[in-house]
Amino acid sequence: MTVRVLIADDHSVVREGLRMFLGRDPDIAIVGEAGDGEEAVRLAHQLHPDVILMDVLMPIMDGIAATAALRRELPETEVIALTSVLEGATVIDAVRAGAIGYLLKDTQAAELRSAIKAAAAGQVQLSPQASASLVRHVQSPPPTEALTERETEVLRLLSQGLSNKEIAQHLQIVEDTVKVHVRHILSKLGVQSRTQAILCAMRLGLIKIEPA
Repeated sequence: MTVRVLIADDHSVVREGLRMFLGRDPDIAIVGEAGDGEEAVRLAHQLHPDVILMDVLMPIMDGIAATAALRRELPETEVIALTSVLEGATVIDAVRAGAIGYLLKDTQAAELRSAIKAAAAGQVQLSPQASASLVRHVQSPPPTEALTERETEVLRLLSQGLSNKEIAQHLQIVEDTVKVHVRHILSKLGVQSRTQAILCAMRLGLIKIEPA
């Protein structure tokens, strides 16, 4: 399956570089480019990409606001924050907005291509630095509806970066059942994405993400 990708970055040289080395992968198709968050949202509605590479700092509408809008309006499209910013608050804001991944711009080309394909399959993609930042900034848990034992197990597997299919194989259940568990997890935790669920679970002490 070819992964359709939209690149959103306010620097044309970055967009050109991403298009060049991502274009070498036959499983990735660059369907469009945006120079700001507002344009990214508009093009996403027109092009329906599988994954958006979203810079965080952009004019008109920043990447975090654009990500939040996309999660509300196009929940089937996954967003990877691709940025040079590694402030703890920025990482958490991007995750809260619904980004499935947070990678730095110095990520190697092969790693980025793999991350894009994994994100398209619903796998959380956090750089080791972003994971470490999340761990450092986790606060005390808020009250929430209790997860069942099976839902907690599914959440732990999500935190390990497994896709629905891989979780189904691990638990020896059908993939549709995993999807139902994921929906219940998101509803109980009051979040919109897998990445948000993992951050919330860290706060609740249900899981731990050890930085690489």
